[in-house]
Amino acid sequence: MQGKWMKYSISARLIIIGFLVMLLLIPSFMIRSLIRERQDRRDDAISEVSEKWGQTQTITGPILSIPYTKYFTTEDNETSTKTMYTHILPDFLEIDGTIHPEVRNRGIYEVVLYNSELHFNGKVLIPDLGDLKISAKDIIWKDAFISVGITDMKGIEELITFEIDDDDYLANSGIETNDVIISGVSKIINNIKPNHDFEFSFNLNINGSNGLTLTPVGKETNVTISSDWISPSFIGHFIPTDHEINENGFTANWKVLHSNRNFPQKWVGSKHKIEEFSFGVDLLIPVDEYQKNMRTAKYAFMFISLTFLSFFMIELLNKKIIHPIQYLLIGFSLLVFYSLLLSISEHISFKYAYLISSIATIALISTYTISFLKSRLQTSIIFSILVLLYVYLFIVIQLQDFALLIGSIGLFVILSLVMFLTRKIDWFSTLNNHKGKNTNAT
Repeated sequence: MQGKWMKYSISARLIIIGFLVMLLLIPSFMIRSLIRERQDRRDDAISEVSEKWGQTQTITGPILSIPYTKYFTTEDNETSTKTMYTHILPDFLEIDGTIHPEVRNRGIYEVVLYNSELHFNGKVLIPDLGDLKISAKDIIWKDAFISVGITDMKGIEELITFEIDDDDYLANSGIETNDVIISGVSKIINNIKPNHDFEFSFNLNINGSNGLTLTPVGKETNVTISSDWISPSFIGHFIPTDHEINENGFTANWKVLHSNRNFPQKWVGSKHKIEEFSFGVDLLIPVDEYQKNMRTAKYAFMFISLTFLSFFMIELLNKKIIHPIQYLLIGFSLLVFYSLLLSISEHISFKYAYLISSIATIALISTYTISFLKSRLQTSIIFSILVLLYVYLFIVIQLQDFALLIGSIGLFVILSLVMFLTRKIDWFSTLNNHKGKNTNAT
């Protein structure tokens, strides 16, 4: 009696189907984990190539650093000294750069590398340092140096020469102090004097990968970056004041004033982490298949539920009984779709991978369905529903900004349709109560 109740009771069937949906969530979470694993492997491949060529570069500078002697009294009442540094930023900085990108392959993965040619020019006004509580007699002018921060030094393609007024200074690797910059190049400028100003310029030819950012150290910083890359993403603390993107590449301009950032033009020591205010561009590969795969996998619960609902409606409206094992096999077929999509999209375009995977899944489920429903009409209905669901899912994942709206409308329409089709069903009845007739499809 209990076996018949579980077989024919609508409530029991709903409970069993709900349990199967919950059970299938376990492999769906495993699929998400697989997507993350493949994405991590892709990131490792990119990092491996980037470490040899040059990683994402952040350029900070130039910065003029002037050492001075600080006197203090120890616990033993003895006078001790320590060399400190005051850091002075340019009054005006202009950067004009061109990025030459190149896509290389590491196995099945693509890595965006680039060579950038940057030209810096500007002006430094050496202010009165008295307001920093530095005595003029303690300043060591002969050891003043100019420095430029470079994130990954292996990317430097050519020697860097600072042109200060009419003199040239070949930059050396390394920086005397890590107050502001961790890695980079520097050079002692031996003609620095109090209340002196000088103009500077230099070229930076550097390799990197994925992106390039610059720190706005000028009291007024103007930056122009151009490239033939057609899918840039502007990142960092400031967006371009104007930019143009077309089939030939992009050009972007930034203008940053000292009042736009939260650090001064001069300070002592390591009070400010100015790289936090950097800005620039990422060279994005137009399609991130892993992001789309993850978004698709997040709809697994909804997809399984709606497919099972379709089969359950076949049971209700046509008095057919589908075995739980058959539901389970259909559920596994739906999950194999995500595995197919992930593996195929690593080799071809996502939209074609989606088309191939969905056709294979729909064909598999439809062929299996006709074997136990024994009805071409009912199988055609399931086939049509699956086609609509896969088209609906593709539209949702493509329209990222409108995904919630489209998803909500779609679910509302589906719920309305289910309510309409089941409006005359006696939910307290059993599946075989009409004339005692039952068609067993197991």
